[in-house]
Amino acid sequence: MIAVTGATGHLGRLTLDALLRRGVPAQTLVALVRSPEKAADLAAQGVQVRRADYTQPETWPPALDGVSRLLLVSSNDLNDRPGQHRQVIEAAREAGVALLAYTSLLNAGTAQMGLAADHRATEEILRASGVPFTLLRNGWYTENYTGSLAQTLAQGVLLGAAGDGQVTPATRADYAEAAAAVLTGEGHEGATYELGGDEALTLPQIAAEFSRQGGRPVAYQNLPVAEYAQTLKSFGLPAPLAEMLADSDAGLARGELKTDSGDLRRLIGRPTTPLAAAVADALRPA
Repeated sequence: MIAVTGATGHLGRLTLDALLRRGVPAQTLVALVRSPEKAADLAAQGVQVRRADYTQPETWPPALDGVSRLLLVSSNDLNDRPGQHRQVIEAAREAGVALLAYTSLLNAGTAQMGLAADHRATEEILRASGVPFTLLRNGWYTENYTGSLAQTLAQGVLLGAAGDGQVTPATRADYAEAAAAVLTGEGHEGATYELGGDEALTLPQIAAEFSRQGGRPVAYQNLPVAEYAQTLKSFGLPAPLAEMLADSDAGLARGELKTDSGDLRRLIGRPTTPLAAAVADALRPA
C-alpha cells in the first residue's frame, strides 16, 4: 500500500490524484489525515482514510499498518517540525516501510535561509533511521504568487524582498506528479532530487506576466527584508510566518530557490508548467 500524509492538504491531495491517474487501485492507497471527515470524498472513491496527527505519536503505528511506501509531506507547523517528522519516521521504521519519500526544500543542504534548517534536520533523522528514503527537495510553488493574484492585481503591486534574484517555481501539480512517479517507480532509493521549474524568473518578470494577462499594471516593489516582514505582519500574517517569508525572499536573492538540475522535468516526463499557463489558470473563472 502507498500512504500519503497531509492528504487533505493541497500537495497531498494532488499526489493522491496523480497516483489514481497512474492506475494505482484506490483500495491500495491510504490517505493519512488529522480529520477523517474532511476526506469523505476520498473514501467515496475507495481510498482508505486513516487518522494520523503529527502532534499525536500514538496515531502513527496503526496508521502505517501494511504500508510499503510513504510520502511524508512536511508539516506546516513551524514550532517543531523535525520532532514531528521524527515520530513519523520512527513509526515507518517499525512498520517496515520499504521507501519513504520526504518533501524537503530545494538546495536544503546549502541554503542559508531559516526554512532550510528544519529540512536539513529531518534529512539527518532520515539518514540515521535506517528507513530507505528519497529526498524530494521541492522548490517554490508557483501558487505562492498566483494564489493571491486577484489581490495583487487589485493593488497593482507585487511586494517582495528578493531584488533581481531568480526563482524556478513549479506548480503544486508538477511536484505532486514527481512524488507519484517516485512512489510508483523503481530505482529511487537513496536519491536526492533538486526540484524546480524549467523557467528561471525574477519577481519583476512575474509581476510583468501578471500585468500582461491581468490587463492591469502590476509593478514589483522591492523592500528591505525587515520592512517586508513588518508589512506582511500588518496584513495580518502571524509574525513567525511573516518573518519566514521575508527571510526566504532573502534566500531567493542569494539564488537558493533556483535550480537547473532538470530533475523535475525528468521525473514527470514533460516540461514543467510555464508561469504563463499557471497565471491563465488562476484567472480562469471557477
